[in-house]
Amino acid sequence: MPPTVEILSDLALARRLERAEGTAGARYVEARARVMPEIGAAWTEIAGAYVMFDGPDSPITQTFGLGMFENPSAADLDRIEQFFRDRKAPTHHEVSPMADKSLLEILTARGYQPIELTSILYLPLADLDIPAGNPEIRVRTTRPEEAELWASTAAEGWREFTAFDGDQMLSLMRIIAARDESPCFLAELNGHPIAAGGLVIHEGVAVLAGASTIPEWRKRGAQQALLKARLEFGAKQGCDLAMIGAEPGSISQRNAQRQGFRIAYTRIKWKLASA
Repeated sequence: MPPTVEILSDLALARRLERAEGTAGARYVEARARVMPEIGAAWTEIAGAYVMFDGPDSPITQTFGLGMFENPSAADLDRIEQFFRDRKAPTHHEVSPMADKSLLEILTARGYQPIELTSILYLPLADLDIPAGNPEIRVRTTRPEEAELWASTAAEGWREFTAFDGDQMLSLMRIIAARDESPCFLAELNGHPIAAGGLVIHEGVAVLAGASTIPEWRKRGAQQALLKARLEFGAKQGCDLAMIGAEPGSISQRNAQRQGFRIAYTRIKWKLASA
């Protein structure tokens, strides 16, 4: 069945998606700075890119949107690289293929190497038609005083899928729960929390991230219920798009595609080899 609203994968769409994900990262960094000021978390904007530091080993420590809103000059890249050197962190850029193709030559000449690929998927919310799934699972947004409950549930769901130890993952999820304007969702079975997911909204884009299910409660429909609830919440807040990032060919990508998400593009993560 053709989509109700045709949205093409082009520069305009890429700018919306990249800025929305960059905003999600910025809110995370701001939350880290409030909750753990000793880390020195900070972000700035240089040549239209969001440049973020969340600790030298954090996956948030990188840029988003490089080359999407301005073509960075050599001086701009010098400033970005200095931002990370000052904080003893590696220099990473997530770069959309919709950025000017000259950026690839510039990064290669400066000693950058590609290290990671991410599929960026989107769903026009006018096409929203997610089945209800398991009627015994209830999804709700959490209250401020439930931040620790949400964080512990989310961390437990991720325990098998990350190189972080339990304390590191719990710390990360506590920061996610502390972000401004970023509702957290719990999936409950008979009143018991079994899964958790996050959401950030920016200028009509609902950014989905961080969903996990506690291992012993998997295959009961919690992820579908979380997806449906978050998408419906975003639509009620005026969003016309949802987005998600996934490893190419992964189970997460396939599951998103089964629910109607389309691949907008595959993004490359670049690392400065000397950093």
